[in-house]
Amino acid sequence: MTVPAPRRAHPGFRPPGGGPAAHRYVPRAGVTLAGLCLVAATAAAAPPAPDTPTGCGDLANGRLCLRGPVGATGRYTTAYRRQGPGPGPAAASSDTSVRLGYQRKNTRITAFPGWFGTRRLRQGAAALGGRVEMLPDECIRGVMEHDGTVFVTKWSCG
Repeated sequence: MTVPAPRRAHPGFRPPGGGPAAHRYVPRAGVTLAGLCLVAATAAAAPPAPDTPTGCGDLANGRLCLRGPVGATGRYTTAYRRQGPGPGPAAASSDTSVRLGYQRKNTRITAFPGWFGTRRLRQGAAALGGRVEMLPDECIRGVMEHDGTVFVTKWSCG
């Protein structure tokens, strides 16, 4: 009895049923397709970005923001940026100083402000920060003091 010689196939040919090399391509394609579907579903389900960043507040002549890991201990930064010259001689002066900090609260108590320090405005902006110990059930907001007047952002809660 004679055995026929194996057939030569053209390049890229895979026999029906796949053989040992074919099973490697199907799972890769399936995993890639599943990954793309997951990314698309996540992007579609994500809420739209807010109009203003969380922890910011618009003032009469500027913007005050607090950034940090809300609801967790970490580094927080309070920043103020003046928009336009603003009214009064203090706003026109390049020597304007602001005191920057934060304030925390929970369901029982609103704490006194904690201050990062005082900073002069440079090119209309100032920022200071530091480490804040914060519990998950607490809210925090940015605080700025200038000429005896205190300005605050909205509360950000974890």
